[in-house]
Amino acid sequence: MNLSASYEVQRTNQITGSRKWWAFATVLVTMFFSSLDQTVVSTAMPTVISDLHGLNLYTWVFTAYMITSSITVPIYGKLSDVFGRKPFYLFGLVMFGIGSAISGQAHSMLELVWARAVQGVGAGAMMSMPRATIGDIFSPKERARWMGVMMAVFGLSSIVGPAIGGFITDNWSWRWVFYVNLPFVVVAIVGVVFALPTVRTKDQVKVDWQGAALLTVGLVPILLALTWAGEQVSVGSLEIVGMLAGGALVLVAFVSWEMRAPDPLIAPWLFRNRVFTTSLVLQLLVGMAMFGSLMYLPIFVQGVIGLNAQNSGWIMTPMMGGFMVGSMVSGQVMSKTGRYRYVAWLSGAVIVMGSILLNRIDVHTSWPTIMVDMVVLGLGIGALMPLMNMAVQNAFPYRVMGTVNASQQFVSSLGGVVASPVFGTVLNHAFSNKLSASLPSALSAVKGKIGSLNPQALLTSQAQKAIAADFDRLGPAGQALYHQLMQAVKLSLTYGIQKLFFVGLIFSALTFIGTFFLPEVRLKGEEYFRAEENEAHEG
Repeated sequence: MNLSASYEVQRTNQITGSRKWWAFATVLVTMFFSSLDQTVVSTAMPTVISDLHGLNLYTWVFTAYMITSSITVPIYGKLSDVFGRKPFYLFGLVMFGIGSAISGQAHSMLELVWARAVQGVGAGAMMSMPRATIGDIFSPKERARWMGVMMAVFGLSSIVGPAIGGFITDNWSWRWVFYVNLPFVVVAIVGVVFALPTVRTKDQVKVDWQGAALLTVGLVPILLALTWAGEQVSVGSLEIVGMLAGGALVLVAFVSWEMRAPDPLIAPWLFRNRVFTTSLVLQLLVGMAMFGSLMYLPIFVQGVIGLNAQNSGWIMTPMMGGFMVGSMVSGQVMSKTGRYRYVAWLSGAVIVMGSILLNRIDVHTSWPTIMVDMVVLGLGIGALMPLMNMAVQNAFPYRVMGTVNASQQFVSSLGGVVASPVFGTVLNHAFSNKLSASLPSALSAVKGKIGSLNPQALLTSQAQKAIAADFDRLGPAGQALYHQLMQAVKLSLTYGIQKLFFVGLIFSALTFIGTFFLPEVRLKGEEYFRAEENEAHEG
């Protein structure tokens, strides 16, 4: 690799020659450790809470990260189209590293929350810059061929994350869950410095700070309301309704401002493109289908099938395997044909098939059956999700790819934010109602206490030991009553999961229908970059 080439000033972000393979390797490293961070941190959180004594701030550890990362994504994307990916990629990596280091040093939950907010500022760049850099390396047609590799990296991080998180927490300290990011950050920084070009264009851009402020003020109360609803505060409470209504009003003002802003944060003209709008809708639908079917599946595996917590985490491995195979097969087909519409239809049908299989589960379902069902669903989702990213990139000029990618990523991340608390509320309500109705009369004294617990709390070993100890005080009949209670819990949990799977099936069906509205633009090859090269020469 010609190291001096990284300091030569270019007019576009395109990466050519042998340097593109170093850039691709850098992107894969970034994708791996940024994805790994989420699963590792989730695994370590029970220990963190126990050490820092901050259960009341538990949700903020994730909410702070989510807010800062979501809001900064469109800012990074827009600026990188003009000033290049390198400075924002480097800034994001440095901020992520600083946030990780401070998180590892936290001595209270409040310190950890602020550190996670700093980490999220860096994560915003790491969400948008790798995807944009892939577009700088490969044309849309060539990119399809490498989708499987990218999904394999994502899948690998999701598979090994729980095991790594558990090993680090048990054998070292939960603080190393954050410190382990630092070597990856250093490697990625070296790769960015030497592999990504320095870019200067003739375009001028102004940061839409007014839009960013309105977006922040509008999103924060909505994200908090969706995070707290059904867990800390009642869904229909005045606080939740007030935050949602207030946030929505500010977002209306944000949209009004963006329509007339000279250089808007999220360009309204993007939404006039049918490929863009249809892909966004499909991403939201498939995201909801995935959350509705899979997010709480480890709870079912642990609470009904009876696997322990560590093994219930590994149960997601088949889905990730399906992701990888689906993305590789669809990528090869699209690379050879230059078309994606038929692949989208087939992928949507496979998603529906996987959702139908999951809807057949009951209290007697075994874990091999669950694994087969997840492979089918993973095949469909793995084939469709990268396809939508590629279709959107292919539909716009190369010079605005950062803006397009970031806008798509921003909307997609919001879909996940909405899905998580909504499905959590559905599960908790269905579980509580069914449990109250199915408990035998002999257990009427514990109906109120048990019915108010959510499934996650009830299935922890600590909670079950405490409940068993309470029943032991009742004498010989206590154990029989305890087993009746746990059987009712299994039936109620199965009922709640079935409700989620049915909701997931609805979104799967809507996803399949939506694929027929996705316009097809034949995938571009090297001509994707030539228009930009011509403009650069003319400038």
